[in-house]
Amino acid sequence: MPISSAISTGQSQAVEREDGSPSGGAVGPVMWADLAAAVALVLVLEGILPFVSPRSWRNAILMVARLDDRALRVLGLSSMLLGLILLKLVR
Repeated sequence: MPISSAISTGQSQAVEREDGSPSGGAVGPVMWADLAAAVALVLVLEGILPFVSPRSWRNAILMVARLDDRALRVLGLSSMLLGLILLKLVR
């Protein structure tokens, strides 16, 4: 069954990666490599603003530090939901 058919019908299908390993949810070295790559990408993205504009980054951090707990939780939840939606769209 083609991948597009599996996606449209909601069926899961193991797909081989370029290195020949399955990507159908197997937990193993490939999953850890993907996790490490994701963490590395987060670090790169997190470092862009302080590198490009340290003053703006510092001001943003100070503004976030002044938010109350409820606002921080809403911000965190929104960020997690957006991340999950983007991950679902990409994967």
